[in-house]
Amino acid sequence: MTILFEPNRQWAAHLTPLLGAGVHTVARSEDLRRLLTDLPAEPLVVVGPTTPATVALEVAALQRLRRPALGVVLLRERLDMETMAQALRSGVREAVDAHDTAAVQSACSRSLEVSRQLTGAAAPTAAEARIVTVFSAKGGCGKSTLATNLAVCLADGGRHRVCLVDLDLAFGDVGIMLQLAPDRGIADLVASRDRIDAGLVRALLTPYAPGVDVLLAPVGPTEAERIDRDLVVAVLAAVRTMADYVVIDTPAHFSEAVLAALDVTDVHVLVATPDVPALKNLRIAMDMLDLLGLGKDNRLVVLNRSDAKVGLSGADIERVLQSRTTGHIPSSRDVPISINRGTPIVVDKPSHPVSKAIRDLASGAIAQQATARGGRWQRARSGGGR
Repeated sequence: MTILFEPNRQWAAHLTPLLGAGVHTVARSEDLRRLLTDLPAEPLVVVGPTTPATVALEVAALQRLRRPALGVVLLRERLDMETMAQALRSGVREAVDAHDTAAVQSACSRSLEVSRQLTGAAAPTAAEARIVTVFSAKGGCGKSTLATNLAVCLADGGRHRVCLVDLDLAFGDVGIMLQLAPDRGIADLVASRDRIDAGLVRALLTPYAPGVDVLLAPVGPTEAERIDRDLVVAVLAAVRTMADYVVIDTPAHFSEAVLAALDVTDVHVLVATPDVPALKNLRIAMDMLDLLGLGKDNRLVVLNRSDAKVGLSGADIERVLQSRTTGHIPSSRDVPISINRGTPIVVDKPSHPVSKAIRDLASGAIAQQATARGGRWQRARSGGGR
């Protein structure tokens, strides 16, 4: 069941059917307090758009220690960053636009799932998410395009849960490539760095496609400077409890955030194009990974625009890289067209050769490597070694 606190009759009538069966609708604070006392197992309170936001903040702050399984979802007619930040600091799980029906239902579903997990009603997950980090040592190699398409492929139409994290903190492109409004993202966690958990991170995800949620990069470089390694470590620890796969897009250099991600990654997807500068830079990056002790056993080298006639054979490329290439993605003008449309090519043209190559990479090498790596990681945690 759900408690809806909304004094406005029109809004109450609109929202009640969205919240499922057994909704208790109240319009007064004293009725809300009574219901919370009478229903000690109630998992969700939805605070409607005409209710003062302070009500949601007070309920969340008061019940946070008394009833940690109780979720509070705040609905607003206009959602601003200040209200969202205050809500998250108080323990509100989600703050969403009341006019966005799908967002309201998704927020309530996510909150109920958290409540079920906290009360032990949900079946425990077999393992944490497999982390797939996409890295390129040179800009323009198609790294972000590959990351967004891989996330959609790994979700498999909603059969798996995938969290796509944009760790290109200064110049992230995932949001604009998917035409997602930058209403919330990783920068909103800075003020709550000491209490980052799955519920808090979940409230900052932006839904994209069935099974795919996105944690967006900051909208400005000044916000990026406030995100350090410790915060990234905490965020990744939280998101890997919420999904089957975490796909991380990165900048084309080794930042503290990137190194934090690489440390916990199950599969490193290294992207290059068939030109000497890109291959040289990737070779240096691979040497750096070796020095950091990030071994070759979980490394996949993907050659983008692999069919370009640029005077380099496959043997030439592997000789420069001193490594074999696992994935080969052909070049096509349809790829930039799909980017400009804001739709990954695997969605826009699922039968396209580029789409097929990315799907094969996701379902083949990445899935197999992630499973093998995850098994070793689980054994290492339990004391069985690698």
